[in-house]
Amino acid sequence: MIGILQEGEELMDKGYDGSVMDAALISAAQRVEHYEIAAYGCVHTWAQELGEENVAELLERTLNEEKETDAKLSELAEQINASANSEAEGELDEGEEEEQEEPETTERKGKSRSANA
Repeated sequence: MIGILQEGEELMDKGYDGSVMDAALISAAQRVEHYEIAAYGCVHTWAQELGEENVAELLERTLNEEKETDAKLSELAEQINASANSEAEGELDEGEEEEQEEPETTERKGKSRSANA
């Protein structure tokens, strides 16, 4: 669990912007949820095997809450990932526009040089 939390902290230090940071944080939160789902699933099964029905019932409720949280994070991730993808595409488009503008500038300089020659 400590390693999973450290990974989340490292993601925060990456300096991602906007939706990209949101997507990274959601992925870190989901890793924590999956760890908890595995842990509660195991101890729930053990409680059942030991005949501890009251404990098993409480653990099952907690397990279901963790699964619900994971499902909500998945839904949120779909929205955020789409937004992050749009942001990334926008940045790529801007980069392509800048690249296309540069040759035109060079081309114009070339024409004006030949006109002066």
